[in-house]
Amino acid sequence: MSVSSNLSSWNSNADCCSWDGINCDKNGHVISLDLNSKSISGSLDNWSSLFKLKYLISLNLAYNIFNSTSIPSGLDKLANLTHLNLSNSGFAGQIPIEISHMKRLVSLDLSSLFAPVNPLKLENPDLKTLVKDLFELRELYLDGVNISMNGLEWSKALSSAVPNLEVLSLSNCDLSGPLDSSLSKLSSLSKLRLDQNNISDQVPEFFANFSNLSVLHLSGCNLSGTFPEKILQLPLLQSLELSSNLLLRGSLPEFPQNGSLENLVLSETMFSGTLPEFIGNLRFLSKLELQNCGFNGSIPTSMSGLTRLQYLDLSLNNFTGPVPHFGLSENLIQINLAHNRLTGSLSQWGRHLKLVNLNLRNNSINGTIPTSLFSCPILQKLDLCQNRFTGPLSGFSNGSSLMLDTLDFSYNMLEGQIPSSFFNVKSLKIFTLSNNKLNGTLHLDRFQNLRNLSSLDLSGNNISINSTGASSTLFPQVGTLKLSSCNLRTFPEFLKNQSTLSYLDLSNNQIRGKIPHWIWKIGNGTLAHLNLSCNFLEDPDQTFNGSQFERLAIVDLHSNWLQGPIPILPPSASVLDYSNNNIASIIPADIGSYLTVAIFFSLSHNSFSGGIPSSICNNTENLQVLDLSNNSLSGYILTCLAGISTLRVLNLRSNQLTGTMPDTFPGSCSLRTLDLNGNKLDGKLSKTLANCTMLEVLDLGNNHMNGPFPCWLGDMSKLRVLVLRSNKLNGSITNPGTRNITFPMLQIIDISSNYFRGKLPSERFLRWKGMMNEEEAESNYKHNIIRFKFLPLSRLYYQDAVTVTSKGQQMELVKILTIFTSIDMSNNKFEGEIPEGVGKLKSLYVLNFSGNALSGSIPSSLGNLKQLESLDLSTNMLSGTIPPQLADLTFLSVLNLSFNQLVGKIPEGPQFQTFNKNVYEGNTGLCGLGFGAGAAFVVAPLWFWSEGRKWYDEQIERLLRIMLPSAAFRYNDGRVDSFTEDNFEKEFTEDEELTEFTSNYSDEKENMEGSHPVHGRYCLFCTKVDISTKRVIHNPKCNCHVSPHNSSSIP
Repeated sequence: MSVSSNLSSWNSNADCCSWDGINCDKNGHVISLDLNSKSISGSLDNWSSLFKLKYLISLNLAYNIFNSTSIPSGLDKLANLTHLNLSNSGFAGQIPIEISHMKRLVSLDLSSLFAPVNPLKLENPDLKTLVKDLFELRELYLDGVNISMNGLEWSKALSSAVPNLEVLSLSNCDLSGPLDSSLSKLSSLSKLRLDQNNISDQVPEFFANFSNLSVLHLSGCNLSGTFPEKILQLPLLQSLELSSNLLLRGSLPEFPQNGSLENLVLSETMFSGTLPEFIGNLRFLSKLELQNCGFNGSIPTSMSGLTRLQYLDLSLNNFTGPVPHFGLSENLIQINLAHNRLTGSLSQWGRHLKLVNLNLRNNSINGTIPTSLFSCPILQKLDLCQNRFTGPLSGFSNGSSLMLDTLDFSYNMLEGQIPSSFFNVKSLKIFTLSNNKLNGTLHLDRFQNLRNLSSLDLSGNNISINSTGASSTLFPQVGTLKLSSCNLRTFPEFLKNQSTLSYLDLSNNQIRGKIPHWIWKIGNGTLAHLNLSCNFLEDPDQTFNGSQFERLAIVDLHSNWLQGPIPILPPSASVLDYSNNNIASIIPADIGSYLTVAIFFSLSHNSFSGGIPSSICNNTENLQVLDLSNNSLSGYILTCLAGISTLRVLNLRSNQLTGTMPDTFPGSCSLRTLDLNGNKLDGKLSKTLANCTMLEVLDLGNNHMNGPFPCWLGDMSKLRVLVLRSNKLNGSITNPGTRNITFPMLQIIDISSNYFRGKLPSERFLRWKGMMNEEEAESNYKHNIIRFKFLPLSRLYYQDAVTVTSKGQQMELVKILTIFTSIDMSNNKFEGEIPEGVGKLKSLYVLNFSGNALSGSIPSSLGNLKQLESLDLSTNMLSGTIPPQLADLTFLSVLNLSFNQLVGKIPEGPQFQTFNKNVYEGNTGLCGLGFGAGAAFVVAPLWFWSEGRKWYDEQIERLLRIMLPSAAFRYNDGRVDSFTEDNFEKEFTEDEELTEFTSNYSDEKENMEGSHPVHGRYCLFCTKVDISTKRVIHNPKCNCHVSPHNSSSIP
């Protein structure tokens, strides 16, 4: 045994009773030996003099270094020992049976808070044998000991042998449940700790009968059910920890006055409801952690009176209302209210002298940022990101004395220039002001005092960085530098001297010219993230050697002026994005050798030609996203692409690929998106696609594929988008032998322009549950986009897109909202009636059955589609009247019922008054009112019909430009779009709200020389205008006679 210098007082020339850690009785017998934390190492010899201390009552060897040696078996020679503490001293292996012979033990502590390689264990003897004769035991600490017993065994072993236990601590002992009722015999318990065991049971009600209970810790026990409320009201309860029980429900009761609770931790449970005002009665409360629960309502003002509160974490809930000022809580060290819905301002926020960490990110707090925050003398972390703070930043005078190391004000609406006092906070390490409205010009010398700075983010403002004339050595050595959208026109010179830089983002600037040759020297080999996207960069003079970027993990050069070849191909990159350039070359034959660790690889929207190299399938066991879309690639689709087991997204759309689609999708297929739209593929759809049960987006449109409808896709329970348009598919879309085609998540289906026939499957519409949730469509209009997070620890997503067609125009839905629903079965050979069940798809936005042979009447149930914006039933054989219920569709912006056999009066309603005459064209039996803007041309007089058509086209285009962006469409009117959103974007777009557009429809008449409005009632398609008399003349042979034959003259 090695004794450290901590025992230097042990002098052999002095009485041992005077030695540090030793207590003796009046007779000079050693009765207590406390060597806690004395750095003793080695092993205890069973014959050491220690075991000769026969009067010893208490032995404490905790927190020493016994290097995984065994607990000595001679401890039972200490026959009078009542207290034994060997905790956290590195003992390992089996606990010796001799300890079970120490019958006078009152307290036994063999616990370990750490996780040693070789922990203590109880096998032989087991727990039952260890405690069966320890009748006097009152405190048992075995945390970290491997006991491995089920609930019935360990519960009965303890309750029968040591019923008078007061402290039971068995955290992380590999125990399982259930919690047996025999535990109720331990009624004297004051402390019970069972954390980190797989109990998998409900919390028993009898715990509330433990009247002496002061500590109950059950974190990470996989508990479920409802937590008994009476336990929270135990008068002596001081500490309750239930965190990380994801299925445990409960709510907070009305706490009695003068409650004893000091520590309440419920994080990551299903506790919910409001915080009661009575929480202010917990005057001893020092720690309250309710992170990631389901609490709502306002934060009680009574909490401001909790004078002993030190740690408060209410993050990731649904709290609303103002932020309390916590005026009397002078001991607060940490406040975390992030990710709630708190509002109001911080105008009443006072000075908290002990506050170290304040996190209010992702709320809706407004007003200005109070300067009182900068008077907290030991505040280290201040995070106000993603709120609605406005106005200019105020300066402060004590910058150099502050201890602030993290400041994040990003994603607010702050204006003005950055005050100079911020550049005097010498302790600052992380400085983030991105995505505000800050302006002004920053000179590099402003940063010379921030020598501790490691991360700087000024992106997304109106700031201009001026490095002209400044010494590049003035800028501190940083690890992260984000200057996106900072009006940069050249690469800052100071980058050449950055020796520790690992993250560089200069995207969305105006940098022109060639990529500089010195860029590979940035960070001296530490550069891991390089984003130069959305500039005007050209190819470097020579292609960089991949070995120069050995640590480079993310390369984003999309949306530049690169012409090829690919300039940077690091061997260890996980993300490579060269999309939206002008690269006109072939894909390198050895491309696969650069994708060995790649997760995301995109060459989309370039001019690559030739075939897809077979090496792309080699050593790509990490590849999750492969996007080669919108190029000029030719040849066959490699069958090996279907066999990449990690692949989640395969996008080859808009190329010139030929042949058939791969027929080798394996049983382990994990694809979520497969997009082969816009190629020259033929043959039948591969039945092996049925193995891809995780598919959410399947787009095979605009090819030459043939064969029947793929009924075998019915097992794809997660499929949201199915596009088969413009192929040569045929036959019925129903299969009597297939009853399980449900597509419960389907929200977009487009099978238009094929040769499908037969009746529309009424029972199938009733199974599309994803189109029936009207409440979700209304409440989540600005949330939830179909996308795939391909780098879990980052904010990087692949975002799906799909193209729809309306009025002969193509619109790309670049953000597919999970609440946007569309059915397009137009231009086929369907017959029979429109099923009534379509009216149950209450979240439907677009419905197109045009260009078929449908008959019967228009179902009145379509009036239930309150979200419907576009309805096209034209060019069918529909008969009867137009259901008046359609007039209640207040969002209906596009309607086409032309070329059917409809009769009777056109329904009156606000939306119907906006529709042009030719939406009813070809229905000779319709009649109705003159309505809406341009009533004169609705009667179809030839002398101004061209003007009417022009007006109609303008209005429809106006609607498309206003309506579709609110549903995340991109409208393309046939011109080349100079801007394309890339499919590679950051997480904040997940939490960004889509801009909502509204349209104010004008009632102005058509301004034509010599024309006047036409008044009176008449049949729309049975009238003409007599130019000479300026009268509306009705055709008496028409069946519609609502209006008189000769309408009143135009005044």
